[in-house]
Amino acid sequence: MYKIAKENLPALFRLIAGEQELYLPVRINGQVNFAAWKEDAEVDLDTLKTVKSPKDAFFPQSENLYTCVREGKKIKVEPQTLKEQDFVVFGMKACDVKGIEVLDRVFLADPVDSFYAARRDHGTIVAMACHEPEETCFCTVFGVDCAEPAADVATWMLDGELYWKPLTLKGEKLTELVKSLLNSADEKDESNVEEEKETIRAIVEKLPYSTLSLEGWNGDALKEKFDSALWEELYKPCLACGTCTFVCPTCQCYDIKDYDTGNGVQRYRCWDSCMYSDFTMMAHGNNRTSQMQRFRQRFMHKLVYFPANNDGMYSCVGCGRCVEKCPSALNIVKVIKSFQDQGGDKK
Repeated sequence: MYKIAKENLPALFRLIAGEQELYLPVRINGQVNFAAWKEDAEVDLDTLKTVKSPKDAFFPQSENLYTCVREGKKIKVEPQTLKEQDFVVFGMKACDVKGIEVLDRVFLADPVDSFYAARRDHGTIVAMACHEPEETCFCTVFGVDCAEPAADVATWMLDGELYWKPLTLKGEKLTELVKSLLNSADEKDESNVEEEKETIRAIVEKLPYSTLSLEGWNGDALKEKFDSALWEELYKPCLACGTCTFVCPTCQCYDIKDYDTGNGVQRYRCWDSCMYSDFTMMAHGNNRTSQMQRFRQRFMHKLVYFPANNDGMYSCVGCGRCVEKCPSALNIVKVIKSFQDQGGDKK
């Protein structure tokens, strides 16, 4: 394990950015989101959760796929170049790292998404433990340990020092790059980090949603949950705004669109939401014709369909962003608790 004084972090960022692209939490217009590091960037490592998850470092909100260019009477197809530059995502939380594992199950399964795979190959994740988890957090329900993030490098901020522990070959490679700025941690330092972990876990145990039960939610609960009359009541306040899907670390739905450049067509993909009435709309219409059906789809996917097809892994990581951002106070916690309190098998 290594350490570096907090005041020396700008030098660390400068060194990394000199060799690779660097993305980290940056405060812009009062909001903190992951963005490319620049000398004048207002880096914010103290905010617990960025507004959006950092998943778009690997699955961008919008990305070009290919361009068709007209050359006389011929059409030339120019595929978008895959990611070739190494990059570092610094400051991800354990829940967001778990979110990337969920995306891996989707985009790295056959047929492999080559755009996502290229970014995963070139990306190194430096995760940061949550010094003080918030009331909206419930990552522990989904097996996430926010005190000890599983990434290429795990870090802890404690008493003005950033403690640095490489965990993978990518992490070791990055450590070698910045080793000139790191100091070796001694036994006392490691003991302090262990104490910090226990303090974090003690906070998590006291959070209001930490005892949320997933009993009855799994891949075998399809008919029971799908047919429940509770959905008819739960969905009514939903505005179909899609905020929950856009801040979520695991939502992976996207649409593919064409843009007329004036001399051809640019095909790109962008995030989409299962909460929208035109989601997967085709010539014959839409398979889910009501907002209740779309609302049900979102939570059935995260708590039933996904675990049924991914060895029991849920498509939620308990980050709490939907709890904070939904304008109607509808979120996965409310859904789980409603079924738990009222009996989700009622017809």
